[in-house]
Amino acid sequence: MSDALPASAPLRVLPVGSGDGARADLMLVSPASGRMPRRVLLWLPAMGVPARHYLPLADRLAQQGIATAIHEWRGIGSSDRRAGRRCNWGYRELLELDLAATLASARAQWPGTPMAIGGHSLGGQLGALCAAMHPTAFAGLVLVASGSPFWRAFPRGLLIRIAYSAAPLLAALRGHLPGRRLGFAGNEARGVTTDWARSGRTGRYVVAGLDVDLEHALSRLDLPVLGIRLVDDWLVPPASLDWLLGKLPGAPKTCLELGADVLEGQPPDHFAWMKSPAAVAVQIAGWLR
Repeated sequence: MSDALPASAPLRVLPVGSGDGARADLMLVSPASGRMPRRVLLWLPAMGVPARHYLPLADRLAQQGIATAIHEWRGIGSSDRRAGRRCNWGYRELLELDLAATLASARAQWPGTPMAIGGHSLGGQLGALCAAMHPTAFAGLVLVASGSPFWRAFPRGLLIRIAYSAAPLLAALRGHLPGRRLGFAGNEARGVTTDWARSGRTGRYVVAGLDVDLEHALSRLDLPVLGIRLVDDWLVPPASLDWLLGKLPGAPKTCLELGADVLEGQPPDHFAWMKSPAAVAVQIAGWLR
């Protein structure tokens, strides 16, 4: 997929350091001509997807007055870490260290401008967890092709349940989950694999070493939520999004389904929308405004 950014949207790259010394680049895309953004969106990629692949989405948002800060996951793209037997992390590091550092850096770029958090796939899930941990930091939550990985939410759930049991074992054997070879996600750390698989088996978010009851925090979150689902996205069936939204009983929710008719010919599945993100950007920008 194309990750080029047209000249219409200024791009800045800001190195960000986490509390344990890990570093990655934060991509900042602003509206053209020096306009102050109407809103800021802190955007979290899908598992295994480098931040640069969301530059077309950020450009489309910039054209509508929305600034975007694109986070880079540890172990992916510009990150100085790579998962291996001697280099491991889990959701705790992603939430408590990396996202906290990114949030502080993004807030410093546009002080006073309302900020929402959003993400694609796993990025949406971790965006919801981040919002639950920092409930006063955001003005809204955006979920695109995102939902709970709980196996009961899938038509062939039993096979997926087996995969959730096998993935941590494979990661422990290899030192990391070889997602590139498996054709799913990236080369993921053992801790990330364990936390992800646990949420898939149980339908609950419990993170080792994190002193926060995430399920309770989610239940108290009252931020407005926009959920965008692609009609042919087998990785996020309707029940998957419903399960995630069900953890937010106090949140006002707007849910949309997009088909091929608005995606410039791209199939309405989990990843193809990224090649032609105009329709998704229009919905996000209109909702944020």
